[in-house]
Amino acid sequence: MDYHKFCEKNYNIHVIKTDKFKTITFKINFKRKIKKEEITMRNTLINILFSSSYKYANKRELEIETENLYGLGYRGVNYQSGIYNIMSFDVKFLNEKYTEIGMHEKSIDFIYEILFNPNIDNNKFKEEDLKYAKKIVYDNIVSLDENTSLYSQVRMLEAMDDSINSYRSSGYLDDLNYIDTANLYEYYKSILDNDIIDIFIVGNIDDNFISYLKNKFNFKDRKNSYESHFYKNNDYRLDYQEVVEEKNVTQSKLIIGFKLDNLTEFELRYVLNIYNYILGGSPDSKLFKNVREKKSLCYSISSSNLPLNGLFLIKAGINACDYSKTLNLILKEFNDMKLGKFTNKDIENGILTYKNSIKELNDSEESIISLYAGCEYLKSDSIEDRIKKIEKVKKEDIINVAGKIKIDTVYLLKGILENEE
Repeated sequence: MDYHKFCEKNYNIHVIKTDKFKTITFKINFKRKIKKEEITMRNTLINILFSSSYKYANKRELEIETENLYGLGYRGVNYQSGIYNIMSFDVKFLNEKYTEIGMHEKSIDFIYEILFNPNIDNNKFKEEDLKYAKKIVYDNIVSLDENTSLYSQVRMLEAMDDSINSYRSSGYLDDLNYIDTANLYEYYKSILDNDIIDIFIVGNIDDNFISYLKNKFNFKDRKNSYESHFYKNNDYRLDYQEVVEEKNVTQSKLIIGFKLDNLTEFELRYVLNIYNYILGGSPDSKLFKNVREKKSLCYSISSSNLPLNGLFLIKAGINACDYSKTLNLILKEFNDMKLGKFTNKDIENGILTYKNSIKELNDSEESIISLYAGCEYLKSDSIEDRIKKIEKVKKEDIINVAGKIKIDTVYLLKGILENEE
């Protein structure tokens, strides 16, 4: 695998050359500091751009063109990366070695057409396109209530505080109602003029294709700031708060939110992964074995670390009547980590699992792009350096990290139907 970064005047191109795949994946990211009121706007923008373009008048014409391009696939997503919001568009298409000469350029032209030649009338998006885009965003917003696992996590994060961690990725109905064809187009132009832009491309490509990209994509001058993505907490509770919400569901959801307190780079990137593996991030974890298997207090249980957000979570599906027992046992396992009540074998298994997962990053174009995007945005280490550093994690490191994870909020989504037949 051969990586090159080309620093163009107003954006970067990241090229990962490899002959491992028959396809080529192209991704373009638009990044800016996250603002709550812009989340819904960005979600709507993705969907309106994918509804039509100047050349392709409707969704059907777009789909026909993908068939002409040998089944080209395209998608867009808007997501939070720490303190930033990233709007990402990508296409995957067959290498022209397996199709016909010129298909590389035609495939790039397709995504370029969608992103930079939208269906505009009098400096506005088309009303029918906006209606289509808003319907998708509306459905995503209201469907949150139907996904109890996601709903309970969102509600727990909202209960913790009003920081960026409380923002709903699907957006907000009030903001959706505000969007019209004119202000959405103005926001679209502000993205092109102001967002930090990175292009990633992975596949068996030559220098001519890279030159085509450089000539194809041009952006206005902008002032780019490269602040760390990692969000750092400032406030910590002396004692955790409990929040109980009742809902017409058949299984209760328990989520415990913790805040990370001033972890070092090594702790955040490496030690925390092994801590998570031992506590609740694997089938061999303390929570799975002691809470689920031995005591049968939950249907499911796991932990997860969110280092970009400065958070650590424990989630469990339970019966409401077992809430107190389950919570007390979870907190016991959590506190036992601070006391070092885990074995060297636990650490070895965690390190081995981490190393195997890291090696798998080279198995798909998407994971390869994520790897190099992490190097660009998060200053992540290479695969080789990650493997070396994870092997340095010791028991005392994990105990130290355990003391820096502060419990904040215990949230119970209480299922009021769980005892009904």
